[in-house]
Amino acid sequence: MNSLDKAHSISDLRQMARRRLPASVFDFIDGGAEDERTLADNRHALTRRRISSRVLVDVSSPNLETPIFGNTWAAPFVVCPMGSCALGWPEADIAIARAAASQGIVYTLSTMSTTSIERMANAVQGRLWFQLYILKNSALNYDLIARAQAAGYEALVVTVDLPVGGKRERDLRNEISIPLKFNTKHLWEGITHPRWALRMISSKFPEFENVRGFMGEEGSGLTIAARVGESLNASYQWSDLVQLRDKWKGKLLVKGVQHPEDALRMLEMGIDGLWISNHGGRQLDGAIASADALPAIYEATQGRVTLIMDSGVRRGVDALIAKALGANAVGIGRAPLLGACVGGQKGAHRAIEILIDELRRSMQLSGVADFSSANIKLY
Repeated sequence: MNSLDKAHSISDLRQMARRRLPASVFDFIDGGAEDERTLADNRHALTRRRISSRVLVDVSSPNLETPIFGNTWAAPFVVCPMGSCALGWPEADIAIARAAASQGIVYTLSTMSTTSIERMANAVQGRLWFQLYILKNSALNYDLIARAQAAGYEALVVTVDLPVGGKRERDLRNEISIPLKFNTKHLWEGITHPRWALRMISSKFPEFENVRGFMGEEGSGLTIAARVGESLNASYQWSDLVQLRDKWKGKLLVKGVQHPEDALRMLEMGIDGLWISNHGGRQLDGAIASADALPAIYEATQGRVTLIMDSGVRRGVDALIAKALGANAVGIGRAPLLGACVGGQKGAHRAIEILIDELRRSMQLSGVADFSSANIKLY
């Protein structure tokens, strides 16, 4: 039995990753902003809810298939956009995307990925979305969109809740940055985590490939959040989103929606999907938990737009709870990344496998035969 076979939950993978990664890298993946209240509340907003199960339902073959934008996903999960994954495992972006493709779900590539738009499209035979941070350089924004369109990405996910970078105090204390700027602490972490260090040494040092040359002085050593924050456009407004809607020819989702009035306005603009998210608790500490924001947005939109929710999803049953709250699917980020940090593509595959198996079991125990048509009552 290999170590991945011993991982029976995302929590198990998290503990394995904690042991195998330098503390500064683990903190970058695991941590949130400031006092991490929203980070904790995201989980609590899901775990405090209870399902009222139905019985005497034929659940011998539960159907997890999920229709989104005219396509059918094998399960109601989408991999969230994540930057700097290569700090945990070389080429982690590609490893996670391939794992997602093998499980029949969508992978979303981040603007701040350490894998370029084109390289990802060439490496993965699966369904891909591209996430756009709104940068100060508008020409670069439109260039990124054109590149994603040319590379065949099915949908564009525009993140609108990040006018500045969050204050991630774990990263500030650890001085974790891209490019990696080694200090005595990092060197000691490398010595005490030789397998991780050897993987890093044998691969190229990660960089933000999609925005190479546009992120300021390469040796600045700023934390990742600070470097990204310096490039974000804090003046982006509704009229700008309208122009972007006209530029992109495919499905358009807006990520970072939390207020029902914003959701309604986006619906009127012709936005195809709303992604309810608080960035996994990594930006505004004190933001409403995504699972708490979702019901009001569903009530306002009444099924007229696709809803995806992320932040706090660690168990398969969380997808069932999110469905009851109004979501069509849920985003998973830390879960597959933690898996990749333990075992590359196989580890990411194991993480997604765990979530799908848990969801299938939860559906059977709840009396839900078909996810997409499920009518679940919560308490």
